[in-house]
Amino acid sequence: MFKGFAGLDKGKTFRPRRHHKAGTKRYELHKYAQATLGAGNLHDAVTLPDGEDVNEWLAVNTVDFFNEINLLYGIIAEFCTETACPVMCAGPKYEYMWADGQTIKKPISCSAPRYVDYLLTWVQNLLDDERIFPTEIGKPFPSDFMEHIRNIFKRLFRVYAHIYYCHFERMGALGAEPHLNTCFKHYMYFVYEFSLIPRKEELQPLQELIDKLMADDLQRFGGGSAAAATVGVAAPTDACAGAQATSPPAAS
Repeated sequence: MFKGFAGLDKGKTFRPRRHHKAGTKRYELHKYAQATLGAGNLHDAVTLPDGEDVNEWLAVNTVDFFNEINLLYGIIAEFCTETACPVMCAGPKYEYMWADGQTIKKPISCSAPRYVDYLLTWVQNLLDDERIFPTEIGKPFPSDFMEHIRNIFKRLFRVYAHIYYCHFERMGALGAEPHLNTCFKHYMYFVYEFSLIPRKEELQPLQELIDKLMADDLQRFGGGSAAAATVGVAAPTDACAGAQATSPPAAS
């Protein structure tokens, strides 16, 4: 949770925040993750704790990253409009089309706010599905759980890509740039730790930024753990309205 940004509602999110039920294993893992993250070591913050179930760890962090992206998008939601962002894009080369395989089976082109609304509602529904994210003690995770997790993380990455390409200047003006960079770096540490976005082309819109963030950590802290230091980095200039994809639009 960020704090101290002038003129911002710290509790504002685009979608209601998800919570871990107090007293559960997932709540304990959430508190552990927050404490580790607060200690300033991103490597330790994403590493599976000794003796813990990897699926429980993935589930806890998926909820936490969902909440974080909700908060980040909430900062610029009033500026990400149908007019300002008529397509969901990451600059002029990447347009993201939406399809969920159920209510919208054929990929459609839509505005950024509509895409994000579709996406966060879709994730929210998955998190509420007991068959995919079981909360009952002893109930197993489905055999395709990792497939669901990877699909969620692949799509949430696109919100980061859109924010960086189309709203980075606004984030900077609001004083949210350091927090954005730290959140994204934490996100990418987790993605790399568990190979959650295996197709490198999915990361291409922000690959230069990712490399810069990781390189800064290597330079500061060596090849071991990396601290969650706020890093001032160059990001793509704002370029959203009227953007057309010159690379194949991503929908899956």
